[in-house]
Amino acid sequence: MYRGFNLEATLNQQSIDNFYHIGKRLFDADRTQVEETLSAFVDADNTLDGSSIQATWFPQIDSDIFISHSHTNANMTIALAGWLWDTFKLKTFIDSCIWGYSDNLLMLIDDKYCRQPNGKYNYRKRNFSTSHVHMMLSTALSLMIDKTECIFFLNTPSSVKPSEGIQKTKSPWIYSEIVTTQLVRETIPERLKILNESWLNADGQGELIKGETKTFSITHNIDLGHLTEIDFDSLIAWQKKFLKGNALDTLYELHPTLKK
Repeated sequence: MYRGFNLEATLNQQSIDNFYHIGKRLFDADRTQVEETLSAFVDADNTLDGSSIQATWFPQIDSDIFISHSHTNANMTIALAGWLWDTFKLKTFIDSCIWGYSDNLLMLIDDKYCRQPNGKYNYRKRNFSTSHVHMMLSTALSLMIDKTECIFFLNTPSSVKPSEGIQKTKSPWIYSEIVTTQLVRETIPERLKILNESWLNADGQGELIKGETKTFSITHNIDLGHLTEIDFDSLIAWQKKFLKGNALDTLYELHPTLKK
């Protein structure tokens, strides 16, 4: 990861309608075709090969931008990805659009290993299987964030909510992704190493995230201060400024930051 941006933007329905089909078409082409059986991942000792499962269900994808978002904003996120491709030919990574759903994998495992003769699931086995699947997904997401050059956090009323001056989120996945963006190494693209040092590092502030559970709810404090704040007008200015070359370079030029 090189730069991160806190994008406070709400696309109108017309914009979503105009670009959603572009993003959807891209993701349908890249979407992982997962195995609907576990037989391919069973070792000789009848143990599941977690590394092979992760490589198949959550493979690493070559992308320019990783978008962290609330699933409530899925259509908006796909439309934004369509706009980024149509405008700049930048490829976006959205986990739910490309990877097989972790819930599908979990159901396969639970039906085979956790279901009891009475049809109910064993509570302890279900906890164990869930921890494995979620750890595989969390690890894959961390690897993608580290690998992708630029991170956009889509900051909307559905994804973030301040509470008593503290940014809070109910989404464990957004919480994990934002914390990961604080911890991963800064990797300067080779093309930028010869450019002005004043471009380097990100700065900014943000808000927090809102989950959708009605019966079970936990909030997490998150800090968006390391992400550069941009909004919808920033995207339009970026589009107008870009002429040729790598579009992300133009974005960095429009929002330079000094090294701390």
